[in-house]
Amino acid sequence: MTIMQLKYAITVANSKSMNEAARTLFISQPSLSASMRELEEEIGVELFRRNNRGISLTPDGKEFLGYARQVVEQYQLIESKYIIKEKEKKKFSVSMQHYTFAVKAFVEMVKQFGMDEYEFAVHETKTYEVIEDVKNFRSEIGILYMNEFNHKVLEKLFHEFQLEFHEILKCNIYVYLWKGHPLAKKEEIDLKDLVDYPCLSFDQGNYNSFYFAEEVLSNYEYKRLIKANDRATLLNLMVGLNGYTLCSGILCEELNGTDYCAVKLKSDEEMSIGYLVRKGVAISPLGQKYIEEIKRYQDKALR
Repeated sequence: MTIMQLKYAITVANSKSMNEAARTLFISQPSLSASMRELEEEIGVELFRRNNRGISLTPDGKEFLGYARQVVEQYQLIESKYIIKEKEKKKFSVSMQHYTFAVKAFVEMVKQFGMDEYEFAVHETKTYEVIEDVKNFRSEIGILYMNEFNHKVLEKLFHEFQLEFHEILKCNIYVYLWKGHPLAKKEEIDLKDLVDYPCLSFDQGNYNSFYFAEEVLSNYEYKRLIKANDRATLLNLMVGLNGYTLCSGILCEELNGTDYCAVKLKSDEEMSIGYLVRKGVAISPLGQKYIEEIKRYQDKALR
């Protein structure tokens, strides 16, 4: 297995057909096909499915390409620094469930390191994609929550994907709503109080299992439920329909504004928010700084 073969495999994965990949690489299609077959035979894994409509990655191929991209990126960093002598920007990427405070921590980290020498990426996405991003090296760190209900399912995935979860903070459950909501001034809200208002939940796509929900009490039978894809839509629905969602209670007015509040839910449930990393992989200085910024919210977790 060579670096060239890994580069070829990445190009093929990004193309619609072997012919298109060959044109991109400026080599003949038979040569590229032969190289990919040799790679598959050597590693004992079928990377691509080939048919009249083109090519597609197999599940094993997706996992292999995650490692391949990491190896090629590291090789390119070494090449640019010691051979080409170019100054390559260091990269940091984080994937997260929809937590405003996690975005705020990212903002603070970027401000401290600056963008002249670093290239940053933040992915606010679905639960399973947070896990896959860390598994496939798309992100160094993933931010998500666990509780008594979902921890067995998630921990099984973490073990299978060679990932580690580290708790940052524990908090009670809060009802997040806009300040004009009829329940906004209550000291505590019971689930019965919420029956006539729509519960807002982040859609999890193909993994819409209760265990992958971003909100606690996901298996509760809500009378009214609306799923949305992004935080901006969720906030609009809070105002327009007096909707609500369940959250950690950690507010971040700098990003979401001052029109929203969190009221404690009458429940003994707790959520544990933490970070996900690959097992045995050292955390970069950027990653360490990001975790440090996240930990600043430990004292803001409402109990």
